[in-house]
Amino acid sequence: MNVTLSLVKNRTISASDENGINTIFDATKDHDGDGNGSSPMAVMLEAMAACTFLDVVSMLYKKRKTINEFKIFVSAERATEHPKVFTSVNLKYQLTSPDITKNDLDKSIELSQTKYCSASAMFSRSGCKINWESEIIS
Repeated sequence: MNVTLSLVKNRTISASDENGINTIFDATKDHDGDGNGSSPMAVMLEAMAACTFLDVVSMLYKKRKTINEFKIFVSAERATEHPKVFTSVNLKYQLTSPDITKNDLDKSIELSQTKYCSASAMFSRSGCKINWESEIIS
């Protein structure tokens, strides 16, 4: 896997992966950025959530289940001293489906968090505590 980063201006960065997909990063305005992109730490949270999101969706689709809406709400705490790593992440999985049980959802989340999601593994192996909860809306 390869990526390339280029300075756009000030602190705005354009990142491109080997498929030509671009991501815009920027420092926050209180850190002299222009606010034109996500911060690297926000993108790390988004990437971790996207990783587990795709795992769970894949497992539920393999069970031939119907997903009407699926969301993950993420909140995180960071260390107060540099480097300000994530110390805890809370994930709330919210699923709307006519035929998925809470047990189906929870088993998929558990497999994602303990076996499949590489991004979650990187967080937890660095000492970050990952907590999750789930909710089915019928």
